[in-house]
Amino acid sequence: MEPWQWPEEQWRGHVEHVRAGRELAAPGASRWPDQADVAVLLSFDSDHETLALRDGETSPGRMAQGEFGARVAVPRVLDLLDRHGVPATFFMPAVCASLRPDEAPSYVARGHEVGLHGWIHERNTLLSAEDESELVERSARVFEEQLGFRPTGIRTPSWDFSPHTLSIIREHGFEYDSSLMADTEPYELLERGERTGVVEIPVEWIRDDAPYLTMDRFSGLRPQISPREVLRIWTDEFDRAREQRGLFQLTLHPHVIGHRSRLWIVDELLAHIRRFDDVWVGTHGALARHVRAQL
Repeated sequence: MEPWQWPEEQWRGHVEHVRAGRELAAPGASRWPDQADVAVLLSFDSDHETLALRDGETSPGRMAQGEFGARVAVPRVLDLLDRHGVPATFFMPAVCASLRPDEAPSYVARGHEVGLHGWIHERNTLLSAEDESELVERSARVFEEQLGFRPTGIRTPSWDFSPHTLSIIREHGFEYDSSLMADTEPYELLERGERTGVVEIPVEWIRDDAPYLTMDRFSGLRPQISPREVLRIWTDEFDRAREQRGLFQLTLHPHVIGHRSRLWIVDELLAHIRRFDDVWVGTHGALARHVRAQL
C-alpha cells in the first residue's frame, strides 16, 4: 500500500511510536547546573575509518581520510578543549576504539565523556532487532574492557532509530540518547505513549559540521559555505539560546572540523562563549543526570 492508502491506525502508529514527552529543563533558577542561564554541550563523533568501512570502501585513500581524524585532528581537538578548560562528550564506534585502544581512555583521562556510537557506524535502520541489540552489547563490552565501566549515553549512527532502537536502549540500561530532534531542550522519550525514563538530548543538522563542510569527490557533497559563515551561524545559535535560557548543543567530527582553518571556528566560538559568566559547559552525561531529577 502507498502511504496515502494507509488506514489511520497505521499512519498514527508510525507517528506515535517514539515521541517527545515533557521537557525536562524546568524553568527557574535551577534550570541548568550551577544555576546557569544557558547550558553548552560540545560533542565529537570520532568516526574515523568507520564511515568508509561501513560501506565496504577499503581503499588506502579512504582509510587515510579516517586516519587523519585520529592521528591529527583528535590531538588538536583535545589541546583546544584544554586551552579553554571545557569538557566534551566523544561518541565513538567500537571499531574505532578497537583500532586504537588508548584513544577512549585518553578522553576520560582528560576529563571528557565517552558515549556509544554503534559498532562500525552501521545503518541501524537496516538491521534486525537481534542484530541491532547484539551490536550494542558488543560495543558496550569494548568500552567496558577499556574504561572499566559502560557508557551511560548513546548516539545512534547517522542519528536515526529503527523500530527497535528505543526498546534496545531501554533494555541495555542507557540513561540518555542524543540522536533525535523533537525539541531544542532535553526531554523524556515516550514509547507508544509510555514514559521510558530515557533522557533525550536533542541534536540538529544546523548545529553539525558535516552538512556545511563535508567533501566527497564521487558524489555531490561539497563544502557549502566558508568557515567564517559557519562560525556566524553557531554564534547566533548560542546567543539566541542564552537569551532564551536554553541549551546550545553542538555536534562535530574530528575528521571534518580538525583541519586548521576549521578548528579555528571552535576556538573562536569557545572564546565568545567564555566571555559570559552565566554559562555552564559540561558533558551530555552530566546534563542528563541533572535533568533526570525532573522525572
